[in-house]
Amino acid sequence: MSKIQEGDIVARKSYGNDVFFKVTGIFRGDDGKDYAVLKGLDIRLFASSLVDDLIKIDPKDVAQYWTKTLKNNAEVMDRVMKRRLAERKHRLQRCTDGLCLAGRSKDSDRTGGSEIEGFDVPGSVLHLDGDKDYLDLCMTTYRNLSIPAFGYAVEEKEQPKKVLALLEKHYPDILVLTGHDGIKKGAKDYKDVNNYHNSKYFIEAVKIARSFEKSRDDLVIFAGACQSCYEAILSAGANFASSPKRVLIHAFDPVFVVEKISYTSIHDPIAIRDIIKSTITGFDGIGGIETRGKHRLGVPRTEF
Repeated sequence: MSKIQEGDIVARKSYGNDVFFKVTGIFRGDDGKDYAVLKGLDIRLFASSLVDDLIKIDPKDVAQYWTKTLKNNAEVMDRVMKRRLAERKHRLQRCTDGLCLAGRSKDSDRTGGSEIEGFDVPGSVLHLDGDKDYLDLCMTTYRNLSIPAFGYAVEEKEQPKKVLALLEKHYPDILVLTGHDGIKKGAKDYKDVNNYHNSKYFIEAVKIARSFEKSRDDLVIFAGACQSCYEAILSAGANFASSPKRVLIHAFDPVFVVEKISYTSIHDPIAIRDIIKSTITGFDGIGGIETRGKHRLGVPRTEF
């Protein structure tokens, strides 16, 4: 086997090669052994491993892995768009009181018999991500889902320092703070935020964001990554966080939480089960509190 190098895609033999990682660095430990710093290929996990425990993944297997991942993502997006279409039709009927939605009606003289068409004003997003590769994937997905979003690659420990200025610049409806995280090797107390790689930075950034906007309805916050200290992040002021059962979460999970919030009416509280149902990881990886939607429907849409 060729030597493991920075940039290689690898898996851990001791974990049954269950997760694919990218090697972001290699260092010599105090024990004189070589260790690799790892980030999940599509899982928001930060980890380190003995280089001797790693196996390099064949490029063909990496390609198949991404094909499967993107296929799963496309299936979720397809369900999202079908759900959104059905919800929009119902809300348009509610907004217009059922007038002129299917040809002429009792008000056809006023509307010329044409259907009333609405326009969307979805909630806007500010996304700070500790991983530029993940941020790029998320920004592409936001665009595909027609969600207005501003994205910044900001290292986790830098997010508390930069979040306030970015909030003041963009005034978003939804804030996402994520990147990589993980429980430190040998940790026993899962309530101690110092036993996590980056949870304390997410917590601090959430607290600063809440000093900017206290209302959890006016600024909806999602924060956390793989195995993050869920309870502490929620206590800091987040609406949604990871990871209730300290499991791995998918790179796209924050996007699908945001989509449901961005396209649910401001009049409607969102059932938590409906938000989590839209994610890839589910309740083991994502949880939160009751939250109102941020979408506004406008009528009529003009031709200009």
